[in-house]
Amino acid sequence: MKRIAKFEKVSQENFNLGWIDAFGSGIGLYDAYNDLKLPKRATSGSAGYDFFAVRDVELAPGETIKMPTGIRVKIDDGWVLKIYPRSGLGFKFRLQLDNTVGIIDSDYYYSDNEGHIMIKITNNSLEGKTVRIEKGQAFAQGVFVEYGITVDDDADGVRNGGFGSTSK
Repeated sequence: MKRIAKFEKVSQENFNLGWIDAFGSGIGLYDAYNDLKLPKRATSGSAGYDFFAVRDVELAPGETIKMPTGIRVKIDDGWVLKIYPRSGLGFKFRLQLDNTVGIIDSDYYYSDNEGHIMIKITNNSLEGKTVRIEKGQAFAQGVFVEYGITVDDDADGVRNGGFGSTSK
């Protein structure tokens, strides 16, 4: 296995901004920051690194939440982190990422928001099931993937932000 990345916590200040943006209130954010768990694999054969909920959430069918993770990742060039919902939550509740698959590029680490990974999920249950995710429970997983570029690639842009920042 190649060791190509390192997970870190974002600063308290950046976490606070993500928390308030997601939940509208600062209640509980200091404990949540102190309790942050870095993503980790459950077994030596797991490809995915589990991301853990920073607070209890309950989503009725059709409801969406943007979950700040408090996590950033430094990734070697030529690699990307792909974010997916946890398989069990997807299977039982149709829990889905709003962008289908989250793509965390290596240069996102250097953005003004410190590369804070935010994961937006929706309970897309067709059976009327409410999903409950407890603080500290794994709700998403990230898989590192190597990628290539074309022989005539001439990209020279610099990222500063998240969604849509590279297409402006």
